[in-house]
Amino acid sequence: MRVVRINRRTVKRGALAAASGLLAGYTALAVGELAASLVRPQAGPVTVVGGAAIDRTPAWLKDYAIRTFGQNDKLVLQLGILATIGLLAALLGLFALRHRRTGSVGILVFGLVGAGAALTRPDSAGAGDVLPSLLGAVAGALVLYVLIGHLNGPNATASTVPGPDRRTDLDGSAGLDGRLAGDAAGQGAGWNRRGFLIAAGVTALASTAAGALGRTLTGRSGQGAAASRAAVRLPAPASAAAATPARAALRIPGISAFTTPNKDFYRVDTALVVPKLDADTWRLRIHGKGVSRPRTYTFQDLLNRPLIERNITLTCVSNEVGGPYVGNARWLGVRLADLLEEAGVKAPSKGGPADQLVARSVDGMTLGTPVEDLLDGRDAMLAVGMNGEPLPFDHGFPVRMVVPGLYGYVSACKWIEDIELTTFASYDPYWVKRKWARKAPIKTQARIDTPKPFAQAAAGTVMVAGVAWAQHRGVERVEVRIDDGPWQEAQLAEQDTTDTWRQWSYPWKTTPGGHNLTVRATDGAGQVQTEQRARTIPDGASGWHSVFVTAT
Repeated sequence: MRVVRINRRTVKRGALAAASGLLAGYTALAVGELAASLVRPQAGPVTVVGGAAIDRTPAWLKDYAIRTFGQNDKLVLQLGILATIGLLAALLGLFALRHRRTGSVGILVFGLVGAGAALTRPDSAGAGDVLPSLLGAVAGALVLYVLIGHLNGPNATASTVPGPDRRTDLDGSAGLDGRLAGDAAGQGAGWNRRGFLIAAGVTALASTAAGALGRTLTGRSGQGAAASRAAVRLPAPASAAAATPARAALRIPGISAFTTPNKDFYRVDTALVVPKLDADTWRLRIHGKGVSRPRTYTFQDLLNRPLIERNITLTCVSNEVGGPYVGNARWLGVRLADLLEEAGVKAPSKGGPADQLVARSVDGMTLGTPVEDLLDGRDAMLAVGMNGEPLPFDHGFPVRMVVPGLYGYVSACKWIEDIELTTFASYDPYWVKRKWARKAPIKTQARIDTPKPFAQAAAGTVMVAGVAWAQHRGVERVEVRIDDGPWQEAQLAEQDTTDTWRQWSYPWKTTPGGHNLTVRATDGAGQVQTEQRARTIPDGASGWHSVFVTAT
């Protein structure tokens, strides 16, 4: 059997070809992002491909990503996309050594994929959204074609490019050495080292400059939105929230704060680029089935109306038992029921033809909310403020929906711009299409905040503490169980309202060894939190939260 020896220069040339592919991919992304800064940031190649990937990801996989990576799930997705593009671009570079034109066409195919993704996004702005992907792909294809040309040399053909059927290219015989004999001078019959290095260096610098310029322009495009938010002066509410009872917040180390600071409030959505809207140009339209008086509102129109202020706890349906995707804030906004009634909307129980309100975000997200719930007297609102300041961009500036008692995916539309009255039978919103439930009241839950799982507890009395929630029903009782012992009633902090979580504590007299601490809650309707474990899909997780602790 013949032993095939790979010449070092062949390996080097293959590495440079792969690097050429990577540089072509880098150029495509940089030019694409620059073009997106001139079109709109949401049209960037990575953003549209990532958005399309999110839209086509099964619900169970999305749930896994949120559970595993938390609020870094979008970053992980983007890094995964970049890694995949890098790998494929390197392979195209290698392929282009033998098939220069076809390899360059492969880069163009990436652009077509990005353009297709841009057109199919729910927030697509039309043909303009395809330009970043296409322009980036053209630039990347040209770069690959030029760089491979320098590697192959001006007179190279497919027959002189290394290949498995070319013995001289694999065993280091004179054919390859002859083509590379000019290396010392920087130029040979087979390739142009100096020309390649110059072309690669110029391309890298130009691509980096294009990417930096794109980021700068994108940043500037958001300055107007930031200025409009900074200029907002929230009026005093016509109906202020009652003062939070002093004993609603327990002073126990490790327990969740009664009010969650804006910077710590959970964020779960599908937006890879956070929309930054100018409040001065924002508009909200209310229309649809049973709307006898369609309305369009400006931001100032909402600020001029009587505002309500309420403490409301929000919960994400992706929150596992004991999970972090729940938070309590003081919201300021317009009562949604007032807007709907002024538009002529009636509850289904009162003869209204629409039983579903579909809220649309500027990023194309659609959420469906039962109309009956919005008109049953609860403090559903279009919020303009959060914890005493205008909404942060991450949480929906300038306006978002807040509905106590319903999971966020059927109620908490951020960056809202359109409200349509329709029916559940005629329209499936984004998450319902992905097998989540149409209606999703929040389940009664309790969580142990301290001690943490697998903590070492000192001998004596250890304070077990946490929060419990059952929005719009309230929490009446919390009980703690040590191992398989009897349920012991915990001490409840004073309740603020039925729409907020409630802190609780239990003094545990430790005994040496490992112990399992379990908690359950009973809501204001007398319903005891179920022990039965259920996954988050289709309408929220259930089960008791427990932690294992070792006492010394």
